[in-house]
Amino acid sequence: MRDIPGNSAHDQLGNRLGNLGFPPERRVRKTDEYSSVFAFRRSVRGRFFVLHYRPVAGPARLGLVVARKLARHAVTRNLLKRLAREHFRHILDTLPGHDLALRLAQKTDGATRAELREDIVSVFARLPR
Repeated sequence: MRDIPGNSAHDQLGNRLGNLGFPPERRVRKTDEYSSVFAFRRSVRGRFFVLHYRPVAGPARLGLVVARKLARHAVTRNLLKRLAREHFRHILDTLPGHDLALRLAQKTDGATRAELREDIVSVFARLPR
């Protein structure tokens, strides 16, 4: 039997839960886009992260900066990005139109996942509406 797009159980579940993906139009991707966010010079600081933001007319978009100098292992860098993307997707509908760049500002040695998640939640919560 042929699989018809949009008719699978996975697609139906996705429609009931809403779109939980991280589509390309919601990402800050290019160097000049990151530069404009950093040049705007507005940010919210947390224990481990700094959330830089720049108001825009369109929907909220997220870019991530996790330097190898601060998170030595790729596993750690990927975990931090996953946590940030997950939180961004869940609050997407409540965010104003901003280009956002979440940057790791401090080493995470000894921090638990819960502490990292709390820091991400707190910087997003303090973002001006």
